[in-house]
Amino acid sequence: MGISERMGDVLGQAVESKLLREIEQHSVKVKHLAIIMDGNRRFAWKSNFATGIGHRIGKEKLERVLDWTLEIGIPWLTVYALSTENLNRPKKELETLFKLYDEGLREIADDKRIHENKVKVQIIGRRELLPKHVNDAIDYAEQKTEDYDQFVFTVCLAYGSREEMVDAIRSIAAEHASGDLKLEKIDEKAVSERLYTGNMPDPDLVIRTSGEERISNFLLWQMAYSELYFSDVFWPSFQKKDLLKAIRTFQDRRRRYGE
Repeated sequence: MGISERMGDVLGQAVESKLLREIEQHSVKVKHLAIIMDGNRRFAWKSNFATGIGHRIGKEKLERVLDWTLEIGIPWLTVYALSTENLNRPKKELETLFKLYDEGLREIADDKRIHENKVKVQIIGRRELLPKHVNDAIDYAEQKTEDYDQFVFTVCLAYGSREEMVDAIRSIAAEHASGDLKLEKIDEKAVSERLYTGNMPDPDLVIRTSGEERISNFLLWQMAYSELYFSDVFWPSFQKKDLLKAIRTFQDRRRRYGE
């Protein structure tokens, strides 16, 4: 490593340390961070890698980001890993993704950092659309961490927010038809409780990587008053300083909640 590279590393670490101190000292905290992890394929294409390599590097990046959120002390982390629309991708790419989910969930479930920090792992989405080996890995991760409550790590797999809301509407309709839910009791709280995220707070901050500025059928109901942050970097290139900058930007915004 040359002198300029070493200097760059030193300066980068200094910037990260400064941002981290500012975040820790600020009165506004991120309690629930949600991330749309976008750009694995484009990162691979730009780097002349196979698509599967991009997805694997993206998986490794998620492990790092989970470490960073634990360090910062963010109690809830939710990531968009696979949408229902993504299930239309080529069979070979999906097989690679499913293998990574299987591998990643089992690794997380056995990771001592998860148990030391008492991280509850949960998966939301249309699990029936996933292959058995992925569902087996989901069961393994959820069962090994089901008693934890210090942090909650949620992975959205085969997830679509419109589908989620349709499921909630069906649940409400069935309960009303059976007489278990009166019409006047159907309100925002009733809807929220019947979403896949019914036991979770709404996200404070939603980050999307890769330069795209859209939310792609992700937590549409839940992010009604979330702050949005769009990063230009592809997900595999997302760095700790990028996360810290997003949080500092959030802390400096005045949340209006529609006022």
